[in-house]
Amino acid sequence: MTTSHRIANRIRRKGPGWVFTPTDFLDFGTPQAIGMTLLRLAKAGTVRRLGRGLYDAPKTHPKLGPLHARPEAILAAVSRREGTDFQEHEAYAANRLGLSEQVPARLIYLTPGRSHIVKAGQTTIELRHRTNRKLTAPHRMSATVFAALRNIGNADITTARIDHLRELLRPKDRLNLLRDLSKAPAWMHPFLRHIALGAEMLVGH
Repeated sequence: MTTSHRIANRIRRKGPGWVFTPTDFLDFGTPQAIGMTLLRLAKAGTVRRLGRGLYDAPKTHPKLGPLHARPEAILAAVSRREGTDFQEHEAYAANRLGLSEQVPARLIYLTPGRSHIVKAGQTTIELRHRTNRKLTAPHRMSATVFAALRNIGNADITTARIDHLRELLRPKDRLNLLRDLSKAPAWMHPFLRHIALGAEMLVGH
């Protein structure tokens, strides 16, 4: 079986909507060989080239045709290529958890690596550097809660907002907040304990 067929088979197994880079096929050959093969597949229309080193097998709408790649799929591909993880920007986290109605105008994610821009088709994602101290949390939901509370700020965290998070989070996520407590700044600890345990606490609102 040729390298081209092996790559095409993997893409087919992953299904429409999968975003990938040459890194996802290094078990099939050298980076140069994989890169040339993907370029040939793109020219043949088998895959779509989104940007430098980024491709996808687009989902197709019966009326709209090929759809844009999802930002989450783009980030997953870049994460595998760069060997790092990304976290939602604080404003996104607060909005997604229902703590704020503000949505950033641009797609912004945080990274322990260098700040840079990722362009993939019609999508532009800004990756902003944050220190590991602000990003490190073993569990993803814990990291999202930390980011959301950081966005709201100590002075504007209300009992209603904390109770909302307690109702929103699954029991497993609440337990993980306690396990990840040491990764959060000290000022968050009373709020996080209240979310996890429902303990009595006082906030200034």
